[in-house]
Amino acid sequence: MRSNPHFKAYIALGAVCFFWGTTYLGIRMALETFPPAMLMGVRYTISGAILLGAAFASKAHIPSGRDLLRTALFGVIIIGLGTGCLAFAETMIPSGLAALFVTTSPFWLIGIEALVPGGDRLHGPTIAGMLIGLFGTFLLVAPSAIQNGAGGPVLKAFLLLQLGCCGWSAGSILQRWHQTKAHPVVSGAVQQLATGVVFLIPALTLKTEPLRWSARGTGAIIYLVIFGSIIGYSAYIYVLSALPVSMISIYNYINPLIAVLLGWLIYREQIGPRELIAMGVIFIGVAIVKRQSGGVKRNEPPASTAENLTADSEPLRRISSPAGNRG
Repeated sequence: MRSNPHFKAYIALGAVCFFWGTTYLGIRMALETFPPAMLMGVRYTISGAILLGAAFASKAHIPSGRDLLRTALFGVIIIGLGTGCLAFAETMIPSGLAALFVTTSPFWLIGIEALVPGGDRLHGPTIAGMLIGLFGTFLLVAPSAIQNGAGGPVLKAFLLLQLGCCGWSAGSILQRWHQTKAHPVVSGAVQQLATGVVFLIPALTLKTEPLRWSARGTGAIIYLVIFGSIIGYSAYIYVLSALPVSMISIYNYINPLIAVLLGWLIYREQIGPRELIAMGVIFIGVAIVKRQSGGVKRNEPPASTAENLTADSEPLRRISSPAGNRG
């Protein structure tokens, strides 16, 4: 009996679905020890340095000059804004709720791409899917906004996460058109290291809340470095080259479910009928947007660009599998 030729790819996809779903809880635990800026700086400086060290050891091509600067800048926009906003938002709201807010990423990616010269314009079914998804987020945000007003933590965190989603999507579009000879893992290593350094500067120079050392918080950041940034990222790179996009896209639905479940198990984060209904509505909206976008022929970037994009900035022709998680 012949073994499934995609067996390893399915294992890697399972790793992406699970590990990236756990990063929301990992961030909340790490915040018990590290303030958000320090968390981002330590996490990505370590993971970027490890990946770049491996690249040097294997004699892989390392970006230089303008290529290096642009790759680093796009990393700060994508990871710095995307995951950075998530880290700060989790100081205000539960990790499971943050995961649900991040599911709006495809709407930002589609909307921003429609504004780019030569990009696909929005059409009826896509707009309908976005409106359905936004109604789901309204179900999540409205009660707290009505009760606490504009200064409430849920509304603040929601707006902050939408800024993160916007940065993640805009940076992905910029990276899409960036021509580089570097392997995607190497580009990702540069982006992670650049993000870490950018966050370490204010974390070390500005007066912030002190570190509150705990075994759980320290273990969480080690977990994020290994399983979120290195293993999860590498597994995602692998499945992109081995499996159909329609199969890969399932992680966008599994990650929030894992985040919500773990948040309830570890921190007893409250998830009631309203949250579950809102999650279902958002998933329906995302599915409609993905279905409509997947059937549209998109303008392609030059071949050298399309073949060397980082996993965090998968081409918009693969919009059915945007990097919706901040792993």
